[in-house]
Amino acid sequence: MGQLSETQLRRLEEHKYSCASTSLMDPLMQKWWCWLVDQCSLTLAPNLITITGLIINIVTSLVLCYYSPDAKQEVPRWACFLCALGLFIYQSLDAIDGKQARRTGTSSPLGELFDHGCDSLSTVFVSLGVCCSVRLGTLPYWMFFQCMMAVTLFYCAHWQTYVSGTLRFGMVDVTEAQFGVMAIHLISVIFGSEFWSLKGTSVLSPVVPLIYILAPAVLIAWKSPENLYLQNPIVYLLTFGCVSARVTNRLVVAHMTKSEMAYSDSSLLGPGALFLNQYFNCPIPEKTLLYVVCAYVIYDVVKYCRQVCLEICQHLNIMLFTIVPRCPPASGHASEKNGSSSTSKYMTRSISKAKSH
Repeated sequence: MGQLSETQLRRLEEHKYSCASTSLMDPLMQKWWCWLVDQCSLTLAPNLITITGLIINIVTSLVLCYYSPDAKQEVPRWACFLCALGLFIYQSLDAIDGKQARRTGTSSPLGELFDHGCDSLSTVFVSLGVCCSVRLGTLPYWMFFQCMMAVTLFYCAHWQTYVSGTLRFGMVDVTEAQFGVMAIHLISVIFGSEFWSLKGTSVLSPVVPLIYILAPAVLIAWKSPENLYLQNPIVYLLTFGCVSARVTNRLVVAHMTKSEMAYSDSSLLGPGALFLNQYFNCPIPEKTLLYVVCAYVIYDVVKYCRQVCLEICQHLNIMLFTIVPRCPPASGHASEKNGSSSTSKYMTRSISKAKSH
């Protein structure tokens, strides 16, 4: 028994490709893509162009995986450059296969299916390649999240197409993401993959949460069908301001504790909910959801600050808003040698008294 029924095959013949794009980079790349397709022979099959790009993309990504099978090892700079070049070639060939099909009069539903099938595989290898380039294996759970999120977003894009009948590309979409990945590889080429780690911590750590705040804040305001920001500026800015405060506090804690700045943060669920609501054409009224998200992020930041303060107080055996009464020392001579007349014995007496409680 075949994978497709006779009914499916008949309906496939009737399928018409529908696409809508507001991508920022696509118009800038059109001149390059149009020039490139003009260099192709009219006997060159569009699907051959697609599969060639995919093979190059996979091979260059596997080179990185070979040198860093656990995504923790430093990879050669030339391998990062090769991966960036391979992704650029794939992007270019993937962009011209449809143009070549129209140019040669060979457009068919098979071409669309073949193109998206190659994209689904490319998503996997691009994700793995960038993990190796930045040594994301040192943060295995974030590596897992990043790879799963990439394939989930790809799936959701086609889920939306399944529902609406039109494949939609936003202002920041596939092309922009691919250029972002290329930039990451090129940074590894220039500075080495060790650039992403410094003194046991990751240089990337503070950047990613900031992007997770700024990008949704701008995109949600820009794309809102209800003019969410213009109609509710105070609540909107309060919401994202509290998210920023939460993430900034975590950055300060990471600095003071000389620890990794975690990518994930519960406060980011708020912007994520607003973004997904827009992505699925606002099944929940935007204003209602904004107020719910605002209440949530305020609760989240207060809860986090309270918990951190209590944990530090407990560990250091100090009080947060009160001062434990202290008795004056009998002699301050020894303390004066250290630059303070009474602080040392004062602190000792205070700590001893606090422990007795």
